[in-house]
Amino acid sequence: MTRKKRRLYMLGLALLGLGTATALTLSAFEENIVFFYSPSDLVVQPPGDRSVRLGGLVEDGSVQKQADGLTITFRVTDTANTVPVTYKGIVPDLFREGQGVVAEGRMGGDGVFVAREVLARHDENYMPPEVHDALQRAGAVKTEVPGRSIYTPADSDDKVHATTTLKP
Repeated sequence: MTRKKRRLYMLGLALLGLGTATALTLSAFEENIVFFYSPSDLVVQPPGDRSVRLGGLVEDGSVQKQADGLTITFRVTDTANTVPVTYKGIVPDLFREGQGVVAEGRMGGDGVFVAREVLARHDENYMPPEVHDALQRAGAVKTEVPGRSIYTPADSDDKVHATTTLKP
């Protein structure tokens, strides 16, 4: 084998190895990427069987604890659309109605989002940027009240529809 052929052979093997490594890396990323959806996004384009994060506000009056003590159902809203959620586990201490929440899980065939994990805000001055952006896209109107911000649908006079003490 001549020197030139040996170099081409080595270059070919190096490119094959690089291509294989790239393919494996992209495959791993694809399996682990979790996209953020607002309730309006889920209505427009359901994710199928893919795991996603659903973010918005816990709708007032929607939290219901089941008899088993672990299962909780609630609705997540961006003031334009609402998605029912069910979660089996212990919710964070800061989880409550009118507060920002991000739930990770899958959309069930019955239209109920089955959460694997529920994350709540960590203090009164924080709202995940994705949730804030989703509320703005949904046309929610933010009203400042001492100590909290109130988000309401743009066409609503109901100032108690969805409240939060979070400030983006």
